[in-house]
Amino acid sequence: MNMIEVILLVLKVSIMLSVFAIGLKATFAEATFLFRRPGQLFRAFLSMNVLMPLVALALAMPFDLHPAVKIALVVISVSPTPPIFPKKAHKAGGKDEYDIGLLVAAAVLAVILIPITLEILEKITGVPLAMPALSVALLVLTTILAPLLVGMAVRKIAPAIADRAAKPIGVLASVLLILSALPVLIGMAPTVFSFIGDGRVISLAAFALAGLIIGHLLGGPEPENRPVLALATSCRHPAVALAIAHANFPNQKLTAAAVFLYVISSAILSALYLAGNKRQLGGDAAAETRDSVKA
Repeated sequence: MNMIEVILLVLKVSIMLSVFAIGLKATFAEATFLFRRPGQLFRAFLSMNVLMPLVALALAMPFDLHPAVKIALVVISVSPTPPIFPKKAHKAGGKDEYDIGLLVAAAVLAVILIPITLEILEKITGVPLAMPALSVALLVLTTILAPLLVGMAVRKIAPAIADRAAKPIGVLASVLLILSALPVLIGMAPTVFSFIGDGRVISLAAFALAGLIIGHLLGGPEPENRPVLALATSCRHPAVALAIAHANFPNQKLTAAAVFLYVISSAILSALYLAGNKRQLGGDAAAETRDSVKA
């Protein structure tokens, strides 16, 4: 086993442990939350699986972008939310049932929607695109659904053990993620820096920003759901995106750098968005307090 295989193995283990830790705190009712609320599920579907692919086409087709960037925009737009999404959503003030429900719904729907969406995009662009449903299902199952379900089963059988184990397992997952990511970050740094210029970074950042705006607008009447859907629409599963890209464009070696640069852009913009949203919610709460005092 060479160094790259070791890094990928550690990365996969960290992802599985992270989702397992989430499952240790989750319930079946939370996992199926959106499937029992068609209106919220439809808004999430519209935001993530309809509008974002259209935005990707709007950015990729008319502009003379690097082919790797065009590929990255398309594969990111059809990918589900990443396994670490519930942690980000919880920090944004989202409710656990909506956060976990959105993660599960996006993962389940991805098995059906990714092949269909790629086929539609192929007819629109004329570029051959495909991803077998079995391949998508296997990737989604191993990185999201299986560890989540195992964690939920442990919680059901031994809730006290699950409560005690969730935090240390989550910490271990974070440490392994950092250890596996650092060599990749260092190795890809020169390639990523080569993407700075010619509108490449701007196009990726614009796509991430579009996701935040679309998700926020379609988040519904409940204020705590808006930042959660905004993050879900903007932040996507990089492993799924890379798998789709490799299956369709194995000779385009720069796609990984483009996807990685998108992850960075999305993380920065998401942090700025959450900071602004937090200030706005704080201002609204203060205004309501003043109004109640006056009344």
